[in-house]
Amino acid sequence: QVQLVESGGGLVQPGGSLRLSCAASGSIFSVTQMGWYRQAPGKQRELCATITSDGRTNYADFVKGRFTISTISRDNANYTVNLQMNSLKPEDTAVYYCKVLHVKSGTLYSKWGQGTQVTVSS
Repeated sequence: QVQLVESGGGLVQPGGSLRLSCAASGSIFSVTQMGWYRQAPGKQRELCATITSDGRTNYADFVKGRFTISTISRDNANYTVNLQMNSLKPEDTAVYYCKVLHVKSGTLYSKWGQGTQVTVSS
């Protein structure tokens, strides 16, 4: 079993900042990628940013220059990735989900977190 716990969401004014954190633990041995996605009401889930285990990043155009994904840190069998979000806009309001890709016995697995709400409003 793999557990993903997201934290750091909340209410922030436009122009403000938040830092999301995702911690992966459990039966997880070789992480290949971690990332953040979001889903606004009535919209499909979309990619915000991902990072591979060797540090390659991918950002959606709408977050470039505002969001920064950290490198994946590892402490024994626990993996953590953060998303620093600056210059937040009302349209950034969404539930933000963490996703991890990991390999076990040659098979690639993915796991989603439960999500954390981010609300940008004055």
